[in-house]
Order: sequence, then C-alpha cells, then structure tokens
Amino acid sequence: MPIVQIQVLQGRTDEQINHLIKNVTEATVTSLEVKPEQVRVIVTEVPPSRWAVGGKSKDMS
Repeated sequence: MPIVQIQVLQGRTDEQINHLIKNVTEATVTSLEVKPEQVRVIVTEVPPSRWAVGGKSKDMS
C-alpha cells in the first residue's frame, strides 16, 4: 500500500487539493502498478509562518 505525503503552503482551494490528490493517485497507480484503492495520499497544509525559504518565513516575504 503506497503512502504519498505532500506538504503545501496553506491557501489552496479544496478543488486544487482534490485535483492534486487525483493526479498523484493516478501517477502512483501507473508507476507502481497498483490499484487506486491501495493508494493513500496525505496532504498537510503548512501555515506560511512555519514555512521558510532562505532563512525567512513565507509570511515575511
């Protein structure tokens, strides 16, 4: 049972997240030759204050 974990910045719509889950599931099914019901996708939304690039959090960019 493949488990795919994805972290994204908060702020995306439910539609965008659902589209991501669908596409990642399809890619996993194709790549690993498993059934869709075997694939688990976990999307964690991270607040900008907890996501940093170059030493600065995204809420300060």
